[in-house]
Formats: sequence, C-alpha cells, structure tokens
Amino acid sequence: MPPTPRDPGGPVEFRFGRLRRLSRRRPVRTVRVDGEPAEFLTDPALVRRVLVTDGKLYGKGELFQKARILSRAGLLAPDDSQHRHYRRLAHPYLRTAAVAGHAPLMERIARDTVAAWRPGRPVDVQAEMGRAAARIALATLLGTPPHGRADELAERLAVLSWEMSRKPLHGRAARRQDPSRRLARAFGGFRTLLASHVADALTAPAQDVAPGYLSALLADAGHGDADALGADEICAEAVMMLVAATVTTASVMSWSLYLLAEHPLVEEKVLKDLARTAAEDPGETGTAPAGHGHGGPPGYTLRFLTEVLRLYPPVWVTCRKALTEVALGERTYPAGTHVMFSSYFLHRDPVRYPDPHRLDPDRWLTARPTAHDGAYLPFGAGARGCVGEAFAWRELEILLGTVAREWRLTVPPGSRITASADTTLHPRRLVMIPQPR
Repeated sequence: MPPTPRDPGGPVEFRFGRLRRLSRRRPVRTVRVDGEPAEFLTDPALVRRVLVTDGKLYGKGELFQKARILSRAGLLAPDDSQHRHYRRLAHPYLRTAAVAGHAPLMERIARDTVAAWRPGRPVDVQAEMGRAAARIALATLLGTPPHGRADELAERLAVLSWEMSRKPLHGRAARRQDPSRRLARAFGGFRTLLASHVADALTAPAQDVAPGYLSALLADAGHGDADALGADEICAEAVMMLVAATVTTASVMSWSLYLLAEHPLVEEKVLKDLARTAAEDPGETGTAPAGHGHGGPPGYTLRFLTEVLRLYPPVWVTCRKALTEVALGERTYPAGTHVMFSSYFLHRDPVRYPDPHRLDPDRWLTARPTAHDGAYLPFGAGARGCVGEAFAWRELEILLGTVAREWRLTVPPGSRITASADTTLHPRRLVMIPQPR
C-alpha cells in the first residue's frame, strides 16, 4: 500500500486556542504536539470509529499523559484484558443501583460543605467543590476510614486533585520528566497517608474492611496469567480512581455555579425544577436520577448539567495510538500513528449544535445526549469510556441542588473568568460571593 501523503496544509502546533480555527472541511488534519505528529479528527463519525467500532485497533495514546504519576496498572493499564478486569471490579460500586445507595451520604456531605459558608464572605468555589467531591469519593469508593484520618485524607486529596487539574498536558512544563514541586509534594503527602490506610486494610479481617473498590482490590486474586496487584499497585490504583472522581466533579460544578450566576433566567428555571422535584417527593433532596435515553425529556436541572458538560467537558482532549495500520476516511495510516480529538471542539460544532457557544439547556428537549454518533463525549465512549458515569451524574445533581437551594452566588464586580485547558478544562480562578436564598 502506498505511503500516506503529508497533510497538504502542513502540520500546525496544537493549542487549545486554535481549536476553533481548525478547518471543518477536513475531517482529519495533521497537527504537532510538542514536535510529535498526530492526526486530529474533527468528524464525529471518525471519532466513534476510533473509540467504538474499531476500538480494538487503538491503544492508549502517549502524547497527553494525564495521570503519568498516578498509576500504570488497573483501570489505566494499556492492556485491554487487564483494563476490563479492573473495570468489572469497580462496576458493582459505580452502577446505577449502587449509586442510589450512595445518595444519602452525598447529600450529607454536600450540606456540610455549604453549611460552613458565610453571607458575603468570598468562597473559592473550585476549592470548596474539590473538598466536597474528595469526601464523597473517599467515603463511597474507599470505604470510611477512621474519623481523624478521613478528614486529613479528604483535605490532602482535594489539594492533590487541584494540582493535578492544573497540570499542563503539553508544552515545556509538561515535557519535564518530573512533576512540579507542588504537585510532587501533594502527591507524596496523600500517597503516604493512603498507603498507611491500605496497609491497615491488608492486615484487617475481610469483614472489617468497608465495601468499596478498595475492598475489591484487596480481595482480588488476579486475572488470567497476571498476578493480583501488590500493595503499592493497589495504593496507586486507589489514588488514580479518587483523583479522577474529584478533579472532574470539581471542574463541572465550578462551571455550573458560574453559569447559573451569569444566566439569571436559567437559574430561575433550575430553582423551579428543584422545588418541583422536592414537592413531588419530599424525602428526595436531590434531583431525579439521570435517565438519558429513557422515557420523556429530562428535567430542567438535568438538561442544564447536560449543557454544562457540552460547553465545558472536563476531559477536553483525548489521544489514541494505532496498534496496526488503520483507515480513517479515504486514507490509511501506519501502526504507531497518534490519533486525537477534542470533545470541546466536537461539542461546539454548529452543524450539530446551532448557536453552539450559547448556554441553552432546552436544546436537550429534542436532542438526546449520547456518544452513539461521536458528537457528545463528556464521558468518552466505547470499552474505555468512564466507568463512573452514573455516579458522576448523581453526584452533580445532588451537589448542584444543595448549593442552589441554599445560596445565591455572584461573581465580584470586575472579575474575568477564563478557561484553563490543563489536565481538566477548569476556570483559571473562580471566587464567588454567597448570599442566602
């Protein structure tokens, strides 16, 4: 087969600020990431092919090492069979039925978080949402540690998650072999404390270990020819899962609260929807469980969150590596080719989403958020899609409902909120002023 010709337009250096300028007339365009060539996909059908239809032909990409210092085993393992094994271990604690059981604890943590706020006193929203998400992740995935240790673990996890969230994905800072000093310090502090908890769990009777992903890892006998994870690997896997659950939730909640403050009419509709939900079921403090693709249109609060994830997907860029020769469109590419796409770019395609930069929750009255056609991918798609999607929807609904019912948040006059495209797509800095409802 003849070699693939060079991109006639020449490769351009990949930058977040250039996403909108990448030609939509070309479904595949060659770009460079830190000097390495990659094929950037702008056609949702091709993205679906890479993630789903031909997913077995692609492995984990190497251009964006989002979790390089966290774990290389378990769910992040490049080997598909190993990934599937640990996915099966995690699934019982993240599936929809299990999430319903987590809801009361999520609600309690959310209430405790906002109860500490004071009228008129500025709140670092990302830090507060990070602390809430960290406590929820620890209690539901790790099992409840001793009280004193739980508080310290949550605080250290929140700090580590913030440092991971703003870790550069590419460029000079990302090319350094070692993480930044602050990230390394945050990682070491949390890892040491978590390792102590894991060591205690390893020596404790099985019935004394709280059920969760950690207990599943401790009881795991391995898979196929691979041995079970050792203590260090179990700790690394737990760190990865906890950080992933925290950074994404903190990012989405930060954007949600900011957008409510910037769009009073949307905020009013969310509050009415929350009041309606509470009136229909007084014992339910969160919104209805996510029901994408089932029954009628989702409620307004869920439509709002769906729209926030469209505009600001926390995992905004993804890379895969071809394991063999692959076909994309009318061209073929050799094994080893890096293939990448941006959910941020796909979510703002005016062909799929009219007036794509406008916040419009009601666009989801007729559309359905699905990864089926590759045009809506906040949680990825295919065999390596986010295993915690149902967990994330429920957590976001509960956190948003708790904050919005209790507090009206505003941005201080003169503040300029900008997006920072690092490991997650998060506000560069978001300080808001709370006032009671």
